[in-house]
Amino acid sequence: MGVRYELDLESGQRIGVLAHRSGRRDLLHYSQRDPDAVQAEMSLTPEEGKVVADLLGGTQLTTSLAQVQQRVEGLAIDWLPIPPSSPFAGRTIGDAGVRTRTGVSIVAVLRDEDAYPAPGPEFGLLADDTVVVVGTPEGITATAALLSRT
Repeated sequence: MGVRYELDLESGQRIGVLAHRSGRRDLLHYSQRDPDAVQAEMSLTPEEGKVVADLLGGTQLTTSLAQVQQRVEGLAIDWLPIPPSSPFAGRTIGDAGVRTRTGVSIVAVLRDEDAYPAPGPEFGLLADDTVVVVGTPEGITATAALLSRT
C-alpha cells in the first residue's frame, strides 16, 4: 500500500503521512488519548502532496539526495511513467528493449497500489504504469524519451 511516517510534536500532538505507491498522500492527526487512533485524516492528490512537501522543504531534500545518488559512480535511479500514447503500452519489457537500447535496467514496475520488483522481459507494460529504472543519467534520459515517444 505504501509507507507511513509519523512525528511527535513538542506540543504533545502526533501527526503522520501515509505515502501511497500511487502518489496519493494522506495527512493524519492522531488522538492525544490514543496515539494509535487517527483523529482526522485528509487525502491529497499527488500534486497537492508536492505542494505540501515544497512548503516543508521536502523538494530541496529530494533534489539533494538525487544529486548525491548520481555522484555514486554515475548511478542514477528514476521513476518514469508509461503514458497512454507510449508505443510500449500493452507490450512487454522485452519489446521495449530498454537495456539493449539505453543500457538502463527496469528494476520494478508500479501499477496502481502494487509493486512488481525485478520484472522479466515477458512482463507486460500498461498505460499509466511507472517503471523504476537504474542506469546512467544519460541512459535514463534516453529511456524516458523511448518510453514516451509517440
